[in-house]
Amino acid sequence: MTNEMTYREAVRAAIAEAMTKDDRVFLMGEDVGRYGGCYAVSKGLLEQFGPERIIDTPLSESGFTGAGIGAALGGMRPIVELMTVNFSLLALDQILNGAATLRHMSGEQFNVPLVIRMATGAGRQLAAQHSHSLEGWYAHIPGIRVLAPATLEDARGMLWTALQDPDPVLIFENVMLYNRAGKIAEDAGAVDITRAAIRREGSHLSLITYGGSLWKTLGAADELSREGVEAEVIDLRSLRPLDEETFLASVRKTRRAVIVDEGWKSVSLAAEISSRIMENAFWDLDAPVERVCSAEVPIPYPKHLEDAAIPQVPAIVAAARATLGAAP
Repeated sequence: MTNEMTYREAVRAAIAEAMTKDDRVFLMGEDVGRYGGCYAVSKGLLEQFGPERIIDTPLSESGFTGAGIGAALGGMRPIVELMTVNFSLLALDQILNGAATLRHMSGEQFNVPLVIRMATGAGRQLAAQHSHSLEGWYAHIPGIRVLAPATLEDARGMLWTALQDPDPVLIFENVMLYNRAGKIAEDAGAVDITRAAIRREGSHLSLITYGGSLWKTLGAADELSREGVEAEVIDLRSLRPLDEETFLASVRKTRRAVIVDEGWKSVSLAAEISSRIMENAFWDLDAPVERVCSAEVPIPYPKHLEDAAIPQVPAIVAAARATLGAAP
């Protein structure tokens, strides 16, 4: 049996299930209670679980992220919601110098079983202070796990798995996915958060992506298929640690790679993946690795400029054609 639901409903169901299973789990963040969440993810949870477990916080990301770290150290299983990735920078000291380092600095006497959720990405005309994709910054930090669920199953299942992790886990939810609807199994549950997924089999080139760009990349693969090109689409799912084994195996098979990353190209996650391909699969390549990333500008507000600034299907198709046209 399957249920029809949206991505936001899948995340909400995951939070509700976790709180029902484990009374140590609680949610805290700006507007998560009475307002129901900035993206309506937590709508109805206050009425279901009460104000002691659905906690509206002051507008102080550093303050309530620090409180979440303290609660995790005290044996709780907090879910901290940071409204957008841009605002998470106000809590970066707590995440980098606190949560990510405590196990190491305490000689493994302490660990921080904390989950931090945040919206990321552009496409809703929220302008530069609400629209960037900074998950690659966090993937740079040792001591944390970074996840990017793109499907309903991952939105539903990654949270429970993350809550079992003894160390901090950051979950990045692309804003353009919240309204995405589909069918999901009634018994859908925890998923493996250590492996990338092959979302489409192919033999001519590998398209490597994650999060909100997955569906654009699948759209590009469909367009290429009409031209006789079968692209393999890899959904990274975990950005730290990266599942090298899966994407390297794909590249060794197809001998060509395009990386689609909504972050900026300079010093990016796409650059890291490209580097690992060059280090480990250089002699398997028939063409240089191509990258499709956001323009090197703050995300614009006007819709036509916002769309132009972030990866879209035509740019992915063009990059694929470029790598296919390169001389072997």
